[in-house]
Amino acid sequence: MGINQTKLGNRAGVSRQTISLIERGDYSPSVTLALKIAKICQVSVEDIFEYKEEEEA
Repeated sequence: MGINQTKLGNRAGVSRQTISLIERGDYSPSVTLALKIAKICQVSVEDIFEYKEEEEA
């Protein structure tokens, strides 16, 4: 898209650090934030987020 983490965070109303954590898989965004990011990227939320069930230990 040609957009960096800072710009995406600004458009979504979160910090660059939050975007970084999401990208690394260290933070699960709220449904509202996931929808905002998808809208900014002009894709469906399923195109950029997926649900993985955690394995039981």
